[in-house]
Amino acid sequence: MKPQQIIVELYHTGNNFSAHLLDLPGCIATGSSYLELKKNLSEAIELHLEGIREDQEPIPEIFQNEWVLEYKFSAEALLNAYSNIFTKAALSRITGINERQLWHYASGIRKPRPKQVKRIEKGIHELGQELLALSM
Repeated sequence: MKPQQIIVELYHTGNNFSAHLLDLPGCIATGSSYLELKKNLSEAIELHLEGIREDQEPIPEIFQNEWVLEYKFSAEALLNAYSNIFTKAALSRITGINERQLWHYASGIRKPRPKQVKRIEKGIHELGQELLALSM
């Protein structure tokens, strides 16, 4: 059986990242980096489920079988999580979005329209496909 996908909504909040699970209300985590957030979220899920068991409440059905986390980034979170890998100039080249506009999205000054979010996602996915096709 294929593991259940648990959606994690991930945001950038100034200096930190924060996340919550749609399928486990009240379970949240923060971290100063994306990697720290992932570690903290795993611990938060374990503690949250342990608390549900201790309170003898029903565990949400989606957590009763095998599951995996699927991270859904806000544009701001994505641009900040990978800022040490992708420069705004590089992202501008692969997305066709003005570099200054990308800075505004990353800082939270502006929120991208859904069309712009799709352009960022498409550009990163296309780059990923190119990289997957490489061999040495």
